Amino acid sequence: MRLYLEPGLLASAAAGQHNFLSLVTEVLGHAGYAISLEETGARARADAPDKPGYALFHMEHPTHDRALTFRRVYHYPFWAIEPFAERWNWRVARRTFRPEEIDRAEAQTFFKRWQKRLFKDAPSKATREGAVYVPLQSRLLEHRLFQTCAPIEMLERTLEGDPHRKILATLHPKVTYSKAELRAVKDLSRRFPRLQLSKAPMEQCLQACDYVVTENSAAAFSGFFFEKPALLFGRIDFHHIALGPEDFDQIAEHRPDFATYIWWFWQKMSINAGRDDAPQKIAGALRRGGIPL
Repeated sequence: MRLYLEPGLLASAAAGQHNFLSLVTEVLGHAGYAISLEETGARARADAPDKPGYALFHMEHPTHDRALTFRRVYHYPFWAIEPFAERWNWRVARRTFRPEEIDRAEAQTFFKRWQKRLFKDAPSKATREGAVYVPLQSRLLEHRLFQTCAPIEMLERTLEGDPHRKILATLHPKVTYSKAELRAVKDLSRRFPRLQLSKAPMEQCLQACDYVVTENSAAAFSGFFFEKPALLFGRIDFHHIALGPEDFDQIAEHRPDFATYIWWFWQKMSINAGRDDAPQKIAGALRRGGIPL
């Protein structure tokens, strides 16, 4: 089994300092696999299909049918091992969420603990101040296959779908936007003065907004910890309790069971590397992906 990792992760795994990868290699070792830690890159990925055995990539598309990918499920210590890099094709995305099957008291305890761990007291001080939070991602002028429309059109449809609330849009801090993209946002703000391009941090926006509109930004998942509903214009793994582009008349009053959903999404459908059952769940994910154990 070859694990293709970027340099920092490779060093951590080689030193035995990465809990999840230590569990993965332990499961594979018990099944008789020899483990090879390799640095990923264009050449390594291109050569991978010609090498014998199986492979795991980190956050990259598997390059052959004997390979899987693994990725953090938004926060540590939750992980997934899947045949696809696209989250919307993951097993959890295809499952039906059934809150009635979950112990609500257990879910509430779990949810409150993670609210505090991730965001301290901010969720307990959340308000609704008449604003829609729109965390923009990349390629604002492109309509990609997993999206209902291009992000700039999503902004316009949000302004039309909710004609009263302020729209607080933020740019992704790791994206370099073109002049055309920035000009399109500025032109839209001239047409709709309610549109504000904000530099406020995500946590502050989530604390104050009424709801979140996005293609598929992880900010919407974080919003669940503030009990803020999400309206999605794109495909993603956490779609089950979100609404869609035709639901602007319902979204402000949408009140899904956030606590049971987070418990189901993380404790049942993900691999919690901090739990005793992590090796069994890792083995199950590998088997589902076609790795003989």
